[in-house]
Amino acid sequence: MTGPHRSGLDRVLRVVTDVRPGEGRTAVLLAANVFLLFTAYYVLRVLREPLIATTGITGVTGAQLASYMPAAMTLLLVVLVPAYGVLAGRVPRRRLINLVTAIFVACLALFLVLAQFDVPLGIPYYVWLGVFNVMIVAQFWAFANDVYTEEEGKRLFPIVGFGASAGAVLGAWVAGRVIGPLGFYSPFVLGALLLIAAAAITSLVDARERRRTEAGLPDPMTSGFLPAATGQYRSVTGEHRTVASSPAYQQASGTFTTVRRGDTADDVERREIASTGGAFALVLRNRYLLLIALLVMILNWVNTNGGYILLATLENIAETAIAEGRAGGLTEREYLAGFYSGFLTIQNVAGLLIQLFLVSRILKYAGVRVALLILPVIALGGYTLLAFSALLPLIRVVKIAENSTDYSLNNTVRNVLFLPTTREEKYKAKQVTDSFAQRAGDVLHSVLIFVATGVLALTTRDLALINLALVVVWLVIAVLIGRQYLRLAAATRL
Repeated sequence: MTGPHRSGLDRVLRVVTDVRPGEGRTAVLLAANVFLLFTAYYVLRVLREPLIATTGITGVTGAQLASYMPAAMTLLLVVLVPAYGVLAGRVPRRRLINLVTAIFVACLALFLVLAQFDVPLGIPYYVWLGVFNVMIVAQFWAFANDVYTEEEGKRLFPIVGFGASAGAVLGAWVAGRVIGPLGFYSPFVLGALLLIAAAAITSLVDARERRRTEAGLPDPMTSGFLPAATGQYRSVTGEHRTVASSPAYQQASGTFTTVRRGDTADDVERREIASTGGAFALVLRNRYLLLIALLVMILNWVNTNGGYILLATLENIAETAIAEGRAGGLTEREYLAGFYSGFLTIQNVAGLLIQLFLVSRILKYAGVRVALLILPVIALGGYTLLAFSALLPLIRVVKIAENSTDYSLNNTVRNVLFLPTTREEKYKAKQVTDSFAQRAGDVLHSVLIFVATGVLALTTRDLALINLALVVVWLVIAVLIGRQYLRLAAATRL
């Protein structure tokens, strides 16, 4: 008897990674899903800096104001993340994703209406976009983690991640070309349409994968009926198991099941399937998840510091060019939008190439532990250079190298880390590690910029030196996470 047939699509995708028979279609659909999400984000992102830079608050530059916005984002996420966790503990994954997407689409419609009445959007839009970016992407990757086993995800996430990289390229390119003919606020409409299309693909993948992996289960025990967040993990065979059923997983994850007097095995399993706690509590009581949250926080702190160095330098150059008549008649907002459209396009093309040709090979031959160390090593070298020379061309190169690696290789690896976790940890804890922790890093950046500009008068070179110290801490945390990941991954194979 011959094995499953490998389709033409499966064979084409083997250029990127090891695709087994029948896996190509879902991988491409997930890639299309995240492609639309990232296209939407980068279409919307091009408006962020111009709107915040021209807010018009006396005595505050756009770079300084942008540095203070993460505090508002983080405070908002303190409310939104637990609320999301409650929702994930009550509704199935498809309904969860469609509902959250609908809320974000409604927000874009509101921004468009407010813009027609010349309501200042710089601050609320900056905050909203920061929350949207982290929550919608974390939700997608939680879903992708829910679809695949640890072994499947390591092989197929490079294809899915390619969709993210391609969407980032197209979004930045499109935004720079629709604003002129369609109006400055046209990205609001385009972004909403892209989100609706992404939600439709999510529903298609959900139905397809439930037929593939859960056809033999009674409806009440499938992901179409159970809440998105359950106390189950996906074993190497593809079936969902409870932590209570696997002593090896309990030991590797550091979580143990409490057995009450008179409990039967079914009682314990039902309690494990049920959602068991809040999002923040899950992270605080699990060393692995807490380390991931710390890594994301420091990573984003370093990255945002670098973003400030770039924007502060660019603002000075734009003001000088406009004052001296060398800006081609552009306003400051148009000057900045033009720079960031080109910058983001180059950055995202580089990320696309890394995702297409390097990510799967690094994961296959070097492994997750080594892959986790590549971005901090790049950051270490880049900020060492900026500590000696903080000129715009060099800053641009360093940020392109850092961001393109972050949004391709590092993004894929961080999501691989969640493959051996429970469904509850995927949907609830991932919003903490990928949303709250990321914005907490932004808040630390805001505090640093406040002290640097208002108290100590630090230069951009001084900020580069601070980043160097943070990168060292980042490297240590990455090593610890790599060790814990191997233990958890091994437990899912037993």
